[in-house]
Amino acid sequence: MLVLRLLNVVAPAYFLCISLVTFVLQIFLFIPSMFRDPSTTPLFSPALLHGALFLFLSANALGNYVLVIQSSPEDLGKGLNLGEGAEVVADWLDGSRSPGSALPSTHFCRLCARVTQRHDHHCFFTGNCIGSRNMRNFIMFCLYTSLACLDSLVAGMAYISAALSMSFANPLAFLTLLPHSISQFFSGALLSSEMFVILMLYLWLGIGLACAGFCCHQMLLILRGQTRYQVRKGMVVRARPWRENLQEVFGKRWLLGLLIPVLNVGSDYRRQKEK
Repeated sequence: MLVLRLLNVVAPAYFLCISLVTFVLQIFLFIPSMFRDPSTTPLFSPALLHGALFLFLSANALGNYVLVIQSSPEDLGKGLNLGEGAEVVADWLDGSRSPGSALPSTHFCRLCARVTQRHDHHCFFTGNCIGSRNMRNFIMFCLYTSLACLDSLVAGMAYISAALSMSFANPLAFLTLLPHSISQFFSGALLSSEMFVILMLYLWLGIGLACAGFCCHQMLLILRGQTRYQVRKGMVVRARPWRENLQEVFGKRWLLGLLIPVLNVGSDYRRQKEK
């Protein structure tokens, strides 16, 4: 339990550190290297378009990250007739017991000390549980984080290609880049800044693919009307059309949340809460 609590603190700090390094490299290294002659740069140059795209992806990833943290699952234990005193809540720590008035798929998280409605999982990179209130923002966070990492990967490969006068036309060039770079770095033929960028290329690739895969898996569960917690516990869910399952998470005005980081709009959960 102590290790999990420590991970719950270290993982968000690690994500913010990677985000800061990525932003610095893009703004002060990759994008300036795309300008051959700033005085003759047209208004819609590839460098400016790439900079605008990166800022859009980064703003959405960071905005949804903040909303996931701010939209913490409510402490539903106050309204589920769990009784008074910590003893009753302690009996529900394993998540297998549900009080009579509890909503389906509620779960008590030991790390958050909250009972979450439609609990999906605990995300260590946000230090928060993912449930009804922040599922949409969490998916958008994963999507834009994946796109920002892949965008940084392409920009970094372009920078390394120009700095080292090499081509990535052959797919094996990227696979053999790291071992060759390590040998050149220790022989003094490679600068430390270039070696750092090469290491970040593989980190962006790993994070981008992991976030993309997790986002696709989460979308499949949403289409089926399930959560990861329900699948893990073997719970049977009521079959519903996939459109209703999507609307429950993304709301009717889903396009607004796709373009800018906002709280859940038009979802069933928000309407029930207002009632």
